[in-house]
Amino acid sequence: MTDPHAPDDALATAAGDALYARDRTAHHLGIRLDAIAPGYARMSLTVQEWMLQGHDMCHGGIMFALADTAMAFASNSRGTSHVALNANIDFLRPAFAGETLVAEAREGNRTRRTGMYDVSIVNAAGETVCHFRGRTYGTGAPVIRDETT
Repeated sequence: MTDPHAPDDALATAAGDALYARDRTAHHLGIRLDAIAPGYARMSLTVQEWMLQGHDMCHGGIMFALADTAMAFASNSRGTSHVALNANIDFLRPAFAGETLVAEAREGNRTRRTGMYDVSIVNAAGETVCHFRGRTYGTGAPVIRDETT
């Protein structure tokens, strides 16, 4: 039996691979793409010493970057470019050096031009570290580019 979602999943994988290959920020921060499907992305990051702020906790900007990156991959998973319009984040508990954080982004709503995404970041114990909600704007450009031209 053929999976009716297989073409969409293949497009999401190809879009994720293309975007990840160009995402220099994700590579610099050590953000990993763990899973992608239409409207969904799971990404992870291990908190490094240089990511700590003055209270020896992971800097909020690092967690925001992880959540924003997960939203980017979820919103671009259908093959059409989306960019962030706005976002907010609630920090619920600290994260520390050596911890692995996992961000799961889920599409709540999507139209031709905008999307709404919820991202939860959890630690290895499954505790929610922060919750992020963001909105995206569809540019209409393809995520998968012909890099030869």
